[in-house]
Amino acid sequence: MEKTRYNQKDIAVVGLMIALVFIGTFYFKIPTAFGYTHLGDCMIILATCLLGTKKGAIAGALGAGLADFIGGYTAWVLPTMAFKAAWVLVMGFIAFKLFKNFKYNLLIGAIIGGLVHIALYTFIKIPMFGLAYALSTLLTLSLQTLSGIILGNILYGLMKNKIRLEDVIS
Repeated sequence: MEKTRYNQKDIAVVGLMIALVFIGTFYFKIPTAFGYTHLGDCMIILATCLLGTKKGAIAGALGAGLADFIGGYTAWVLPTMAFKAAWVLVMGFIAFKLFKNFKYNLLIGAIIGGLVHIALYTFIKIPMFGLAYALSTLLTLSLQTLSGIILGNILYGLMKNKIRLEDVIS
């Protein structure tokens, strides 16, 4: 098994993506009947597209978890970190392993990972708040996840030809 090494540039780039996920989650809140939705998920998708699975999972988990912690949603910190990382791990496996030579690999990976994301959040809400609440938040969670997938892929599409990925990924 190959050992992953991170140099200073990797740490700085992942730190930047953690900050972007945090900002997208913490500052760009859109109030809903059951809490809020946010733009952090699109930054998680962007991080995964740019940096790959491991670094994307770190950025997504830490950025979103930090937003929950600082925002006072302490009960959600660990589930959020686990669920965002799970989304990225599923996305990365599908996009970079199963369909790596397919034109829409990132989009397919993000969608299937997004379905896992939705399922995990819905299932954890059942013991926490009850089935009625879990089902009532399904629409806003699905819209948040879908908008994150779409916006993240659009941002990546705009950026991929403007930046050299070898400058970002070492």
